[in-house]
Amino acid sequence: MNHIERITQAGIAPEVTRPAPERLISGDPVHTTWNIEERDGIYCGQWQSTPGKWRISYTEWEYVYIRSGHSILTDSQGNETQLRTGDGCIIRPGFAGTWEVVETTLKDYVIR
Repeated sequence: MNHIERITQAGIAPEVTRPAPERLISGDPVHTTWNIEERDGIYCGQWQSTPGKWRISYTEWEYVYIRSGHSILTDSQGNETQLRTGDGCIIRPGFAGTWEVVETTLKDYVIR
């Protein structure tokens, strides 16, 4: 087993999805996910979305690093978190609100 793996999309078949219709607020966002690792309750890889806005509700913990683009996370009280190239954040279980992609966004993620 290789103990170090470079995060890259090469050779990984992407999963392409859209938000569920009942969660969609605006636009027609297309999500492309490259799952690099799924093991022992840890999931990591890269995710990209085209512009749009949808409702989100987290039951898991996620670390996010924005490689490119601009997104806005807004919690249920209306507090906005702007995420741009080079930004990182942790989204904890119980977060509910919206994810808006202003400019096509590519992120690295680790979910536990």
